[in-house]
Amino acid sequence: MAALRAALAASLAVARVRPPPLGRRPPSARCSSLAGAMEPAPHWLAGLRFDNRALRALPVETPPPGPEGAPSAPRPVPGACFSRARPEPVRRPRVVALSEPALALLGLGAPPAAAAAREAREAEAALFFSGNALLPGAEPAAHCYCGHQFGQFAGQLGDGAAMYLGEVCTEAGERWELQLKGAGPTPFSRQADGRKVLRSSIREFLCSEAMFHLGVPTTRAGACITSQSTVVRDIFYDGNPRPEPCAVVLRLAPTFLRFGSFEIFKSRDEHTGRAGPSVGRDDIRLQMLDYIISTFYPEIQASHPRDHVQRHAAFFREVTRRTARLVAEWQCVGFCHGVLNTDNMSIVGLTIDYGPFGFLDRYDPDHVCNASDTAGRYSYSKQPEVCKWNLQKLAEALDPALPLELAEAILAEEFDAEFGRHFLQKMRWKLGLVQTEQEGDGALVAQLLETMHLTGADFTNSFYLLSSFPVAPESPELDEFLATLTAQCASLEELRLAFRPQMDPRQLSMMLMLAQSNPQLLALIGTRASLARELERVEQQSRLEQLSEAELHSKNRSRWTAWLQNYRARLEKDQEASSDAATWQAERTRVMRANNPKYVLRNYIAQGAIEAAESGDFSEVRRVLKLLETPYGGEAEAAEPEPVARASEAAEEIGGAAGRRRSYSSKPPLWAAELCVTSS
Repeated sequence: MAALRAALAASLAVARVRPPPLGRRPPSARCSSLAGAMEPAPHWLAGLRFDNRALRALPVETPPPGPEGAPSAPRPVPGACFSRARPEPVRRPRVVALSEPALALLGLGAPPAAAAAREAREAEAALFFSGNALLPGAEPAAHCYCGHQFGQFAGQLGDGAAMYLGEVCTEAGERWELQLKGAGPTPFSRQADGRKVLRSSIREFLCSEAMFHLGVPTTRAGACITSQSTVVRDIFYDGNPRPEPCAVVLRLAPTFLRFGSFEIFKSRDEHTGRAGPSVGRDDIRLQMLDYIISTFYPEIQASHPRDHVQRHAAFFREVTRRTARLVAEWQCVGFCHGVLNTDNMSIVGLTIDYGPFGFLDRYDPDHVCNASDTAGRYSYSKQPEVCKWNLQKLAEALDPALPLELAEAILAEEFDAEFGRHFLQKMRWKLGLVQTEQEGDGALVAQLLETMHLTGADFTNSFYLLSSFPVAPESPELDEFLATLTAQCASLEELRLAFRPQMDPRQLSMMLMLAQSNPQLLALIGTRASLARELERVEQQSRLEQLSEAELHSKNRSRWTAWLQNYRARLEKDQEASSDAATWQAERTRVMRANNPKYVLRNYIAQGAIEAAESGDFSEVRRVLKLLETPYGGEAEAAEPEPVARASEAAEEIGGAAGRRRSYSSKPPLWAAELCVTSS
């Protein structure tokens, strides 16, 4: 063991293990024949068995020869779904955190008890999951895809900062594609360096795992590795770049193919003038459809063995349904993706590519989590319609293999209905309606969300508290419950900060004049929507200036009292359908606790972990990761910090996020509203 640690340490410090020459494929085996096929190697990762089906089934470009070790130059990649690539080593990689539940999917056992063995395990993880060395059987490649970004076709995009390593087959018969995100440049890196920084890598790592444990379909993250290599980033795009440590995330999924994978065949776009790199290659489109359906939708393949059009129609129908259910899940946990471009939509219905995401704090249907999305295209409330729009673009990309008219009919028939059904059923569970479905349930949910909006209620905490609502009309606990619930509403200070005008008064005056005199020029420098939002902020700010904290509290209490009366009436109807009141109450509480999380990855929690990690302390990342494994409450709550005793909010503004620790289930502090999240 000591010799192994020494060898790994030497490799970590200076170089990577050289991969096989490009174009040479190691022998592979079928997943079903792996068990007992060969003795596992003595070291932790040596037992991983690769069977890289995607590279056998789909066309792969071998890059033109270049200097040994030099990255492939950015270029169009026509006639291929992948291009071979090589990870670029980083200096002194080090494990930030490992997700044991994710790594267990690969058949990798729990960490050993002995400290020396754990250190050797982490050293091996740092070496291979940074890309400094390649596992036997890995065949690194970058995927070619296109995409509509913020509604405009961007042409070829591809894996500019991610690399397919291969597909690991487990003894359980499962197949997992491994990716390294941030491992260096590929032919799709354009003017970028193919790197990811520590702060964005921690966010992706934590959120991938948080979403899984919330029960939302998602890609997984097995490891987050940092290094002493740095890149320069302008975090806020304000002309103040600074060096940041490079990091790599090990990602896992059945596949990372996406809607944009089919857009490589798109002809020249009438608006942007861009085209996909493989226009006219209908043969590759059919090849990709055959591969995806046979591998990830085998039941569809079996049901339509000969009729290609019906098989493709069934495939598109299932993708539509999965996408509708996925976005319904997002809405029910208050998740905002932030960059819902077609290249960030999974072909198997997973949440994919965590960039400037966020979870709702104060409920605001127009919340935009991405600071770069100035027009609010990907706001929380617009996510369902954007996902439907993206499915329309997928339908266009599948034509003529699936006639567009047929795909559009499927989309019209399936998406809204599937989204509505799934969303309403999830909301019934969140409200503890366990016995009956009533016609007015949708209206009750809409009234709840409107009440939350008007009172600025915390989305996660308000739902969580409802499970303790006293159902009896004259319950002595009602006043205490109302006080607890209204404490989750936004304070006057929070609202004034949230509705603070973003424009200088002179700029706003100029924009209003342009809207009247020259709307075409206004469209070039702004949008009517952003102008309307600014006017709303000004009006709201004026109303808030005339409001006292006591008046706000009284209004909030009245609004919640009115909704709770309707809620109680609905609960009474639900209880009447049960033969035993105590059994009904226990089931109601159980279902609500299973559907209303206590913990989500709020931005201020992630920021605290990032700041600690950037100073060399990874314990907070690991503590948060452990807590997020039980978001509905459980044993990991022992990781909760003690709430901070404080005299005022102002006292929290000192000392960085690490010095402002509070309970992970608390409403966010005021400073959290100032956090700016971008896709950098």
